[in-house]
Amino acid sequence: MREVPGKAIHAALAALLLALGACSADDATVAPRIVLAGHPQAAGGAGEQAFAGEVRAREEAALSFRVGGKLVQRHVDVGDRVARGQLLAELDPGDLRLQAQAAQANLAAAQAELARASADRARYQALSEGQLVSRSALDAQQAAWAAASGQVRAARAGLEVARNQAAYSRLRAPAAGVIAARHAEAGQVLAAGQPVFALAADGAREVAIALPESSITRYRVGQPATVELWSGAGRRLPARIREIAPAADPQTRTYSARVALQGDAAVELGQSARVFLAGSGTARDAALAVPLSAVQRGAKDRPAVWVIDPTTHRLHLTPVLLGRYGEDRVPVHAGVRASDWIVVAGGHLLREGEVVAPVDRDNRPLFGPAPKAR
Repeated sequence: MREVPGKAIHAALAALLLALGACSADDATVAPRIVLAGHPQAAGGAGEQAFAGEVRAREEAALSFRVGGKLVQRHVDVGDRVARGQLLAELDPGDLRLQAQAAQANLAAAQAELARASADRARYQALSEGQLVSRSALDAQQAAWAAASGQVRAARAGLEVARNQAAYSRLRAPAAGVIAARHAEAGQVLAAGQPVFALAADGAREVAIALPESSITRYRVGQPATVELWSGAGRRLPARIREIAPAADPQTRTYSARVALQGDAAVELGQSARVFLAGSGTARDAALAVPLSAVQRGAKDRPAVWVIDPTTHRLHLTPVLLGRYGEDRVPVHAGVRASDWIVVAGGHLLREGEVVAPVDRDNRPLFGPAPKAR
């Protein structure tokens, strides 16, 4: 048998491999990658900022005694609803009652002195008419009577003050509301004006937030806003900025702000909420918006999105001009149209010109069957 040369064997093997590769390329196909696709949406709330806050009462008062003393009894606690004039706490009234009694005694003494001075004045008046005493003696009695009368008025005013101070030992609610905080306990000795309770008065409710120093110029008093409670996700309540602090907090470098809820919103004190503010904005902010997950890094690190050709199902990385980033979306000022189909998730796994099988959020195919990618 004649031997086959080595070069001939190698050539035959190469031809066989090429043939097998051609058959494999013809028969085998690569399944297109499934991607979530959608249209750019109207910007609407895109570019708006969300701020965490807490529901507060518009009128909040720190309640304290107008006199000092020992707190002997506390009648309410945090969370209790109180009516106007309701008794909240009491100080030990012993010393204040003694002061009132002393003032009463001073008034009695002053009245007795006034009675004596009145009698002396009347007697000297009669003697003066008979020219039995000098005019100067009568004037002296008149002055004594006037001094005694003044002492009575002073003693009477002192008694009223003492009685008021005795009444101040009982702390009452100045308005109907809810006890929001407690700062003192029974047995504690308090100074005049030291806070005992914090009262959240009934009425309007608002959300306390902090605005960043870097964008404070975008917000103004009276600006519309929306509020979403953490317990009511998806339901936004109309609101408006009521006040903005004139100076930033020296530690946090933020501006305290109050956002007043509009209408009769059913909210509870202390609830967590998010306040959405759109800022001053421009007409461009009302264009289109895409999800943040759709934005990719394009040429020269410019932002881009994957646009799908409905006919060929192929991808094209399209540069876009973006606006201010929002919580989950970003406005697109140029680069795409409302009718374009874009990849809204998983774009970092794709490549230019790749054939994909786009589906909607219900996993339904778009554009019909995808062409087979080779």
